[in-house]
Amino acid sequence: MVDPDSQSRIGVLAAVAIAAVSGVVTALAFAPIGSWPLAFVGVIGVLAVQWRTRCRRGALTGFIYGLTFFLVLLSWMTVIGMDAWILLAAYCALWNAALGALVAPLSRLRGSVLWVPSAWVVMEALRGRVPLGGFPWGEIAFSQGNSPVSALASIAGMAGLTFLVVALAVLTVESIRRRKFVPVALPAAAVIVAILVIPRPLTVGGQESTATVAVVQGGTPGTGMDALSVRRAVLQNHVDETLALAAAVDAGAEPPPDFVVWPENASDIDPFRDPSAAALIDEAVQAIDAPVLVGVVLTTEDPTKVANAGIVWDPVSGPGERYVKMHPVPFGEFLPFRDQLTALIGRFDRVPRDFVRGTEPGILNIGGVVVGDAICFEVAYDDVFTSVIAGGAEVITVQTNNATYQGTGQPAQQWDIERLRALNAGRAVVVASTTGISGFIAPDGTVDQQLGEGETGYLVSEVPLSTSRTPASLLGAAPEVIAGVAMLIGVGLGFYVRRRRAALVRSSTDQ
Repeated sequence: MVDPDSQSRIGVLAAVAIAAVSGVVTALAFAPIGSWPLAFVGVIGVLAVQWRTRCRRGALTGFIYGLTFFLVLLSWMTVIGMDAWILLAAYCALWNAALGALVAPLSRLRGSVLWVPSAWVVMEALRGRVPLGGFPWGEIAFSQGNSPVSALASIAGMAGLTFLVVALAVLTVESIRRRKFVPVALPAAAVIVAILVIPRPLTVGGQESTATVAVVQGGTPGTGMDALSVRRAVLQNHVDETLALAAAVDAGAEPPPDFVVWPENASDIDPFRDPSAAALIDEAVQAIDAPVLVGVVLTTEDPTKVANAGIVWDPVSGPGERYVKMHPVPFGEFLPFRDQLTALIGRFDRVPRDFVRGTEPGILNIGGVVVGDAICFEVAYDDVFTSVIAGGAEVITVQTNNATYQGTGQPAQQWDIERLRALNAGRAVVVASTTGISGFIAPDGTVDQQLGEGETGYLVSEVPLSTSRTPASLLGAAPEVIAGVAMLIGVGLGFYVRRRRAALVRSSTDQ
């Protein structure tokens, strides 16, 4: 471990090398490797080379750390293209560069264990919101699904979990600098023990019941960029699996479900424009005799726009309530600066239409159950879940299409986030994917059943319903706001201390 007091003796190349290795180590804390303690080790490494150094070195090492971290974490982006992978990783690394420039002066202040983790939380909060809706993938908290301290997600949310990991890293760096481990170890141990005794999840109030839910994983003809090229085959696959489920129910092999969940893109054919697609969906719904949440792509009045939606299809009344995805993915589901970028990168022609942004949370009534729906990458966005829980969702469904990234590690990373979301919201999470991973996650984050990548079939389970609230769902964005205030206080205090020291130097020089 690097002694932060020896910064003057560490050359730039050595600091950059340590930062680069630290980024790789942090990435290995995430799936598919998923060794959660490595997040703590990686954060220690980058903080050590930023501690009490100059802002420029802090920014440089922050960028290098972020670049190697995101290159490893987002390696599944190579399916889209090497250029997209490198550009996205470099963009995300800029946020770590800004953070590194702040860590350098904040680490010189007393109370760095508050200022530095707060700055990290703020960086992740901003990256997850701006620009173009943000990209929160890679928050430190998302690596901690299997960690003993993951229970903190139900109290202070993902921001609180990130804060804890970084705070423990700060305490470690400070203990190395002071060469005194006991004063640092005692409060750290006390915090960890307190978190370990927290119920998983911690909830207050509410009523409990159950519902029988089925998920269908129909599969796609291929994977990668051409996974959905045969759209009718994808729809037929999900119809066939639902018919098989209906036959199993009729035979008494499976209990009749209260509702069924199909994945995102189960029908890329708009059933309101194509009667044959509507007939196929209706055939499956009539056979299972239960509402089906169908993932569809809908055309709009604007021929250049489409909507990524989940529609409740009832066996009696037909299509009804719907949710339109609120966070379409930049460069995947819509192209900012379309005219300019398609001229430079011809591959963007494969995104011929932009997905519109939904404006209402995914609160749906399905067979008498209040369901909170999220679609694919939305699992990484806090506001999607706080809004549906505030709207009374008793269970959360996730409709996703991971066929493009099958076998790359992305589905496993998403599954880990979904497990944390269950704990964070205090709700069962039901996941339906075209090619995996589908399954049922209990409110404590444990997995009840799952279908792996590349499998096809269906699952049926009795899932708990709840109207209780976790402290995290009540707090919403408050932990991030508090971290922002703390960071601003730290920055202001840093300016004050710097000016005071400068004044003292001038005073002594005048004398």
